[in-house]
Amino acid sequence: MADRTDREHRTTTGALISRPAEGMKNLLPDKGPSASQALTVATLFPVGGLLLTFSGLALTASVIGLCLATPVFLLFSPVLVPAALLMGLAVTGFLLSGALGLGGLSSLTCLTNTVRGLFQKTPDYVEQAKKRMAEATAHAGQKAKDAGDTIQSKTQQTAGGRT
Repeated sequence: MADRTDREHRTTTGALISRPAEGMKNLLPDKGPSASQALTVATLFPVGGLLLTFSGLALTASVIGLCLATPVFLLFSPVLVPAALLMGLAVTGFLLSGALGLGGLSSLTCLTNTVRGLFQKTPDYVEQAKKRMAEATAHAGQKAKDAGDTIQSKTQQTAGGRT
């Protein structure tokens, strides 16, 4: 019986497993990491540790610098606070002017593209208008010629009747 309990183990679901280690094998993938994956982990682990060390050093230096600079900030605060406000407002104004300039430039670009699109569509309208004007001019010229012929013929009739 003891032999059976050593070899077989009941899981939480009630299934019998011959050895407890085999139950853990079912949770792990069948094959291990490839050589490139192992090399990647072996390379990046020290790099991550180095970066973590650098970030800790930077935090320590920042805290020490702040501790050393706090008395200076307190002594010069009547000068530093208005200067900081002035610099903040100047930077804000500069950034705002740049943002508004970009907005205006994009608006002009959009307007220019719209106008170009309209002018690219208008040659059809312009050609139609030119044809209509040519037809109207030809029609008016024909009417003027007809009117002139009519006047000339009436003049000849009138002149021919007097002589």
